[in-house]
Amino acid sequence: MPPSLAMPYEHTWDVDGVPVLHALISLPCPEEKAQRRIRHYYQLQSRAFVRYCESFLLPEAKVSFAQALSESHPFQCWETELTCRITYQEGSLLSLYTQSREPGPLVIRRGDTWDLSEGAPVPLSRFFHRRGLWRRVFYHAACADLERRQRGGAADLREDWRHQLKRSLNPRNYYLTEEGLTFFLPMYALGGAQLGIPTFTVPWNEKNSPPFSKS
Repeated sequence: MPPSLAMPYEHTWDVDGVPVLHALISLPCPEEKAQRRIRHYYQLQSRAFVRYCESFLLPEAKVSFAQALSESHPFQCWETELTCRITYQEGSLLSLYTQSREPGPLVIRRGDTWDLSEGAPVPLSRFFHRRGLWRRVFYHAACADLERRQRGGAADLREDWRHQLKRSLNPRNYYLTEEGLTFFLPMYALGGAQLGIPTFTVPWNEKNSPPFSKS
């Protein structure tokens, strides 16, 4: 069975009884003994996010609240979250991504793929026959997709997007889906906020790409 999601943890920071920052955290919480390492990993991620909220977001929220108060403007409590989505499970493989959102457009994503029988992360190299092949496969798949979007007028990319694409490819930024290997780039890597998180999928059975192994 896949790890269950922990009950959402919520916390609200206030100033003189007025809520200024609200955080929601929902991450995997596996109970099996072999998955202790996975549980510990997400516990650390959760604690780090709370520290980030307290150290960086909360001071900014307090300043925003004080400014609104001094100008007699309404203040809306800042909202932030760290949640996850399970994207794939087959046999002992479990894949998901976690995603944090802050006030404003910024979204930060992290991909995780686990071997549940060992409680260990699965490196991207497991799915490719040759070392470094993943980079070429991902680059060509992303280029084809982005060029298609450009022709359709659906992508407003920076002029040097091919160069930025090469720079932004990271073997940790992937997860599995039923359709294939999905990889992504950081927000703003190729253009403005309207692009969101650039995400691409290399199908498991794609015939016209260099071979990679699912097993």
